[in-house]
Amino acid sequence: MLRSWAQTVEGLGFDLLMISDHIAITPDVAERYPAPFYEPFTTLSWLAGLTTRIQLGTTVLIAPYRHPLLTARMAANLNELSGGRLVLGVGVGWARQEFTALDIPFSQRGQLTDSHLRDIRAAWKDTASYGDRRIPVWVGGNSDAGLRRAVRLADAWHPLHPTVPWLREAAGRLETYADEQHLPVPALAPRIALRLTKEPVDGAGRLAGEGTIDQIMDDLDQLRLLGAKSVVLDTYPGDPHATCHPQAAWQALATVAARLLPPSTPPRTTMEGS
Repeated sequence: MLRSWAQTVEGLGFDLLMISDHIAITPDVAERYPAPFYEPFTTLSWLAGLTTRIQLGTTVLIAPYRHPLLTARMAANLNELSGGRLVLGVGVGWARQEFTALDIPFSQRGQLTDSHLRDIRAAWKDTASYGDRRIPVWVGGNSDAGLRRAVRLADAWHPLHPTVPWLREAAGRLETYADEQHLPVPALAPRIALRLTKEPVDGAGRLAGEGTIDQIMDDLDQLRLLGAKSVVLDTYPGDPHATCHPQAAWQALATVAARLLPPSTPPRTTMEGS
């Protein structure tokens, strides 16, 4: 199935394939996501050998789950062996039971993530050991703490399932936090929920990427106006059983690709996530 996903989205012309991260599949994780669950660095290394062009990334790697030097080494090795195709998306995590199983304090996950990211970046400065190919770091999180973390430590802010109005307001806060710290504003790389429908979806709570193809294309235009250079299309509908039948997700991606990528044009920066 993973092989088919990678080859399908690369064939459609998308630029990036991303996977998520869980290690101990505790009840809170299993309730949302079905077994089997694949460790991201192992899986992305395998997928790198099955693809030629598409970038490979994590949405998101839970930073506190691994020693920062291990993360730095695995990321650098994968980036080197794939020809510089890694995007390292990082987050603090949400699965309290998984943190307990891994003997990591859940209440300190924000501090641990900040510390780990600093240590990872410090390790990468040793280019003789870790290589000199640059690895983009995206920081997830929709909270103010997530925005501030992205300003301090990321190349891009990677919010999850926003509405367009919320994202417009949050992008303003991101600029404010960057100004306060006299730091550059990180790039915008949202992960939106791809839910293609036949009839328009109305209401203030409509997520970006949810609705008819015209609504989705308008959302992508709005995100582009906000400065998004990359948009991850999340096809997971929340139903674990749906992962066994990806044809509907592939069809939705093909519909978007047909509008974004006319025949005989090169791939653009819209991305796919699973």
